[in-house]
Amino acid sequence: MEYTQLRDLKVSRIGLGCMGMSHIYTGRDQSDEDSIRTIHRALELGVTHIDTAEMYGPFLNEVLVGKALKGRRDSVTLASKFGLISHTGSASSIDSSAANIRIAIEGQLTRLDTDHIDLYYQHRVDKTVPIEDVIGTLSELVSEGKILHIGLSEAGQNTIRRANAVHPITALQSEYSLWSRDADDGTLDVLRELGIGFVPYSPLGRGILSGKLQSRDQLDADDWRLTNPRFAEGAFETNLQRLSDVQAVADQVGATLAQVSLAWLLAKGADWSPIPGTIRIPHLEEDMAATDVVLTTEQVRALDNVTQPEGDHHTPAQAASFDR
Repeated sequence: MEYTQLRDLKVSRIGLGCMGMSHIYTGRDQSDEDSIRTIHRALELGVTHIDTAEMYGPFLNEVLVGKALKGRRDSVTLASKFGLISHTGSASSIDSSAANIRIAIEGQLTRLDTDHIDLYYQHRVDKTVPIEDVIGTLSELVSEGKILHIGLSEAGQNTIRRANAVHPITALQSEYSLWSRDADDGTLDVLRELGIGFVPYSPLGRGILSGKLQSRDQLDADDWRLTNPRFAEGAFETNLQRLSDVQAVADQVGATLAQVSLAWLLAKGADWSPIPGTIRIPHLEEDMAATDVVLTTEQVRALDNVTQPEGDHHTPAQAASFDR
């Protein structure tokens, strides 16, 4: 495994997103024992970047991760998120009030069985609370030792600048992949200017770029992805055909679709740590081997220009929670 820095926070070049072990995806009902084995295998492979959130489950994923890291906590950079569950009785689930943050962190420390969270993200920007106030509260948690670093998720350029002016922001986590490039709107330039690391989530396009999903029938009827425009009947089949551009590069380097998709991300940013999610050890091992895939400049350029998928990567209602 290779390692990099998100600002001054050292993490593995590829992390592990744990959401799918407990939340909205097919396979979330597998046993805790199986999920813990997957997390432990990640640690054996050198993964130090483990990502969860109170929303996942909700709460169940943090409990699971806490169990998995028992006795191994010091070797891991643990990331979690707050702000998509209101503990204060707010009419909106997006709640970054100081009171909600204080309640959230205490519950998360208990569930994760730890005295601190290494990287603590605001899960979505709360447009009712000035970002300066949010970062002020988080800065207090840093002073108290309950969190060590502050992150933002799906935040826009102005918000990032304002937040970083109050306290150094360590990382931005946003969806980014060969097929989802919203951050190319200038956000990545802001991160480079300010020295903020980048954590792409859904780096395999919610599974399509892995090459493992060949039919919508592989997904449970209540799998959240079936509500996603790219997984809609017709669009999904079209998008499978559009994998041919990526497959061509994969064939050239003798790697899988997933490995090439991740290697492209690693080639795009030295201070990037994508967090593919999986519940299965063979898929985990395949993903982590992406650090061994070397792409030429020409291959990176070819992947830059792959045919984009049919359909947006979120519904309009979901995208409305993003800060652009």
